[in-house]
Amino acid sequence: MKTLAGEWEGPVTVPEMPEMSNGKPLHVSLRVTSRGNALVHELQEAGTPLDATKYDHPVTMLYLDGDQLTLVHYCDAGNRPRMTGKMSPDGKTVEFEFKDISGSTEYHMHHSLFTFIDANHHTEDWTFMMKDKPIHAHFDLHRIN
Repeated sequence: MKTLAGEWEGPVTVPEMPEMSNGKPLHVSLRVTSRGNALVHELQEAGTPLDATKYDHPVTMLYLDGDQLTLVHYCDAGNRPRMTGKMSPDGKTVEFEFKDISGSTEYHMHHSLFTFIDANHHTEDWTFMMKDKPIHAHFDLHRIN
């Protein structure tokens, strides 16, 4: 997953909320930190300032906990779901399943899937739970730096 380090942009598709699929690209920054032990994933609408008081700006940390790939999502909903990941046998996808959560469970990130297309293109699929209703978001991201 460290090969994803860089800046990425692309459209989002949210079938359950078509108004979210407004053609405005998302910007994802991925960077390796902690002497190579963690990957920081930051998400925002492209072109918006880094002002978390006005704009969504969730941060996700990916790291190995022993031999278990782990994801902690610091959500704009004010909670921190933790997921565990598994790489597909062909190495083209990493899927994260919900494990537990700190904070409210009413609205929370519940699942994610990273699909590696090539060195400059990957997709991310995130499932957000709004009470008991899943909302699916698909990001089609291309490397810009």
